Amino acid sequence: MYAIEVKDISKKHNIYERPIDRLKELLWRNRRCYHREFWALRDLTVNFEQGVTTALLGPNGAGKSTLLQIIAGVLQPTSGHVRVNGRLTAILELGAGFQPDYSGRENVILNGMILGIPRSEMLERMDEIAEFAEIGDFFDQPIGTYSSGMVVRLAFASAINVNPDILLVDEALAVGDAAFQKKCVKKIRALKESGKTILFVSHNMAQVTRFCDQAVVLNGGRLLKQGPIDEVIPLYEEIMEDQAQIAPKVFTQPVAAV
Repeated sequence: MYAIEVKDISKKHNIYERPIDRLKELLWRNRRCYHREFWALRDLTVNFEQGVTTALLGPNGAGKSTLLQIIAGVLQPTSGHVRVNGRLTAILELGAGFQPDYSGRENVILNGMILGIPRSEMLERMDEIAEFAEIGDFFDQPIGTYSSGMVVRLAFASAINVNPDILLVDEALAVGDAAFQKKCVKKIRALKESGKTILFVSHNMAQVTRFCDQAVVLNGGRLLKQGPIDEVIPLYEEIMEDQAQIAPKVFTQPVAAV
């Protein structure tokens, strides 16, 4: 049994040039089209093994974050389905779901409820989460009084200290100060060593090679390759090199002397 099974997933977004175009379409009851379609994922089928750390690789816009959001249940696919076997927690947009009028403690409980974790269990883990976040007395103050760094600390602490079977990480290790990043890396390594399933999105190849056993390469919303990390990275590097070569060059024109 796989930890995560993704079957024929597609995700379409309607892109509007102007906000009023969405209103026009509603008024016309879809008899007129004012949008263009963008397919973030197209007919994607991929399985993730239990206890394996897998990197999701690809250029910007490849569909990596969309895939994680669908697996986490934040987004609904246009078609296809996902099966998750085990408790899942996701470190995506850190702090995005926090309520500014609630205290850090209250938001931790709320975050647990969203993940389907009983209140009693979150209360048992509260001291561990507070210790990991290292925000002191602010833990019982409204989130609206926090700095951005404190929000990141609380969000990461509340997501990672609930003993997940499956952990989704989307560029989360690029935030916070160096000491906190080191602490987060140590925690993720401990989860990996304990046999948890981890999906890891990062453009940092040093982190990818350090953490991941396998990799999946996406481009244009489609699966290109899945396999051992050392076999897949060359394809990813080739794609990124090709993109760099076709990217528009910026020329600077010298300013004429007055």
